Amino acid sequence: MARVIFYSKPGCKGGTKQKVLLTAAGHEVIPYNLLTEAWTVERLRSFFGDRPVAEWFNPSAPKIKSGEVVPEKVDEQTALALMLKEPLLIRRPLLEVGEQREVGFDVQKIDAWIGLQAVDESLQQISDNLMKENLQGCSHGHDHGHHHHNQQGEQHQKQGKCSH
Repeated sequence: MARVIFYSKPGCKGGTKQKVLLTAAGHEVIPYNLLTEAWTVERLRSFFGDRPVAEWFNPSAPKIKSGEVVPEKVDEQTALALMLKEPLLIRRPLLEVGEQREVGFDVQKIDAWIGLQAVDESLQQISDNLMKENLQGCSHGHDHGHHHHNQQGEQHQKQGKCSH
């Protein structure tokens, strides 16, 4: 079983489900707040591997949804600068096991990497149900930017809390 360093947005149901799935598979999950982590260009870049720059972005980030940031039109240096300034732009979660790092929660890829099969029969049903869900995005099917148009909502969002 692996020790998984898990960077996500606190309070996000999708991130919670991802951590439950990892824990059910016997992994030790060490959660960190992706939004308050002291990122450097080099460290953040190490999670993206050879993925195209557009795949580094969280498609549900408010600035992407609004069209203010268009991931397909951003180069590597600009993308990293934007993400350091506004971590909500970073695709979640960021995962680290030993020296290997990944971005996003592609169930098949993670299963092949560290394994996602439940280690206990009592957890099998929960694990099976979670593996059938789309764990790449927000679990309620919307971006975290919705319902955040007032000042209180914007503050709530900056603190990294999802109301779902």
